[in-house]
Amino acid sequence: MKVDVEKADNTVAQISLEIDAEHAGLEYNKACKRLGQRLNIPGFRRGKAPRQVIEKAVGVDRIKQEVLDRVLPHAFADAISEHQLDVIAPPQIENYNFEVGQPLTVKASVELRPEVTLPDLNGLKVDVPEYEAAPEQYENEISSIVERLTSLETVIDRAAEKTDVVNIDFTGAVNGELIRGGSAKNYQLDLANNNFIEGFADQIPGHKIGEEFTIQVKFPTDYHDQSLAGKPADFTVKINEIKKKVVPELNDELAKKCGPYESLQQLQDEVKGFIQKSVDIENEFRKQKAVIDKVVDEAKMDVPDAMINREARILLAEVQQRMKSQGMNWEQFVDSQGHEKIWQNLRQEALRRIQTSLTFSAIAKQEGITVTAEEFQAEVAALAKDRNIDEKLAMKQLANSPEAAQALTDQILSQKIVDFLLGKAEINYVKDTQAETKNPAEAVAVASTLEKEEYEVLAED
Repeated sequence: MKVDVEKADNTVAQISLEIDAEHAGLEYNKACKRLGQRLNIPGFRRGKAPRQVIEKAVGVDRIKQEVLDRVLPHAFADAISEHQLDVIAPPQIENYNFEVGQPLTVKASVELRPEVTLPDLNGLKVDVPEYEAAPEQYENEISSIVERLTSLETVIDRAAEKTDVVNIDFTGAVNGELIRGGSAKNYQLDLANNNFIEGFADQIPGHKIGEEFTIQVKFPTDYHDQSLAGKPADFTVKINEIKKKVVPELNDELAKKCGPYESLQQLQDEVKGFIQKSVDIENEFRKQKAVIDKVVDEAKMDVPDAMINREARILLAEVQQRMKSQGMNWEQFVDSQGHEKIWQNLRQEALRRIQTSLTFSAIAKQEGITVTAEEFQAEVAALAKDRNIDEKLAMKQLANSPEAAQALTDQILSQKIVDFLLGKAEINYVKDTQAETKNPAEAVAVASTLEKEEYEVLAED
């Protein structure tokens, strides 16, 4: 086989293959035989029909395709290995010439991993916006605990008040036409805490059980359903039931209901510890992100459009699957956001993923960072313990799933690279000028990337 490789630039190579006529003809005959063994041809035992009969039965083009499917993957693999091409996608055939009795020639292009020029990794200086718990965060968390233990008591001798929870029937209309999905029966609405259209809950206090009345509101101009955005609406409402909140006293008895606490002081200390932990996790996340961003931003590389689009399509499939699992409608989302805006956002995310991946690969190569068998085993043991799975079973499952094993290896390698960069960096915490008040649970969620990822392959037997 003759092979010619020519690099068009740093991201694309052209591969030309020529397989001599004898070898190509031999593969053609083998393909005929394989296809013949799958066919029931009248007058012939299976696999015994001559080549001319098989060609007539399935067509010469089908036989040629069988040859290409068998021969080219190995041929390309040999060419890539021989010329030490760092490819990131399978070769794309541009044209080929295949006539029986003549050499088989193929021309293809293959994407190469873009070359990365890393910045100086010694003495990295990184400013990290420091996360601090909001002053009211502790009180909000205690209030949330009290709210969760608040009970409801039915009342019948008065009108609804703004702190009540009401059971209502409602029907909404815009210009006399019913709103799709704008009606409900026996809906329980917390008048003080809800995400209904602004002004809806405010008009219910003062009305009594059994009373039917009309509420007038206006949909926000940025409402997700553009057919309703900015339009006034009328809702016919009937109150079925009114319940008042019975708020428990904040004392030792309440603390005991929350968990293994003997006193209110223990509960309060636990809340303070939880808030501090969330702050620490958030700042660790910010530190890692700041270091990664600085190195990736300063690394130089040219990422081809085709590579970005391919990654964006993968992201698109992930988003669609996630929305489907959450019961959300993809078509409605596209209508509200616009296809072009969604696609451009996906491309930006795809580009950042690629830049980070390429930078990490370049660092691993430059610094000789690898994953040892002992490190892999230790991570599997930790995951198995977290999932309460036998370690040997976990290893067996990973052995049967190369993709999951590779994902775990990549995760370990990425963390080693991050740890390497942190060891090189000089971290300077600065005031967060764009600070937002966060619930501690949100901080934990944001920093979830620092926790061990659980792989579905490590399932209970």
